[in-house]
Amino acid sequence: MNDFPERDLPPGRHHLLKEHLLTEIRQKRNENSRKVWFRPALVAGAVAATVVAGVLVASPFGDRAAQAGPPSKETVRMLEEIAAAAKAQPAPKGLRDDQFVYIRTKERYMESGSDEKSRIQPLHVREYWNSVDGRHTEVINDRVDGFDHERLPPDPPLVEGNSHYRSLQKLPTDPVNMRDWLYRVATGGESKDQNAFVQVGDMCGALMPPKQAAALYLAASTIPGVEVRGDAVDAVGRHGVAITRENDGQRQELIFDKKTKQFLGERQVAVEDLPTGFKKGTVTAHTAVLERVVVDKAGRRP
Repeated sequence: MNDFPERDLPPGRHHLLKEHLLTEIRQKRNENSRKVWFRPALVAGAVAATVVAGVLVASPFGDRAAQAGPPSKETVRMLEEIAAAAKAQPAPKGLRDDQFVYIRTKERYMESGSDEKSRIQPLHVREYWNSVDGRHTEVINDRVDGFDHERLPPDPPLVEGNSHYRSLQKLPTDPVNMRDWLYRVATGGESKDQNAFVQVGDMCGALMPPKQAAALYLAASTIPGVEVRGDAVDAVGRHGVAITRENDGQRQELIFDKKTKQFLGERQVAVEDLPTGFKKGTVTAHTAVLERVVVDKAGRRP
């Protein structure tokens, strides 16, 4: 039986834009009944829509990979290596429900300003204390987005697809069932394949249990349109190999260390001139995961 209710806001949907999700979080301060999921490290790294005069407008480019065949042997082989590395990682020992996963990133995103013009944020540090069981008050520190150690009280019941470690432990450990889960949970206005890939990206920044992480990457190797790129750079200049997919005129890149195969960060690159005014080749979103560790209290740094 499903332990989670149907969610009213799909978690981490890239096409909603970062500020749209952050607006929902701000509303949570005064609307305790509103269920809001907050992406732990990469809130909306793959921006695939624009907000014009307060209306969500889809990009005209569409999902170019929608008609693509299965990933190449090279892509599958790389994701198998990433999965093997993830499975070999030790799981946290003695993890308690009242603890938090501290995630520190550097990031910047495309956003629309009060003048309705799109711009790229300055690169900045973001900290998030993610409750292990989702039932303890969390903290976010991101002053560029207006959060100065903002407290986020729990708002149960939890939604399926959230990033809390106890929820992630309930996910499938085999790639077939993980793929079924991805396609069932991943919702949004894009193709089913793109929605599934977005969901993979949403989960990369979380602290994942090893077996579930391995299943996630193996499931990703079956999504049509997914490709491998030999070199990509995260937000702090670290080079890695990227697992990518193109949609709505942009290429979403999930970047992994070439040697350790650990997740480094995410990049979004325009592959066409965009209706937001950004030219082909512009990096419209950039992140780097700098630290991800368990701590005893929200707001406490390692």
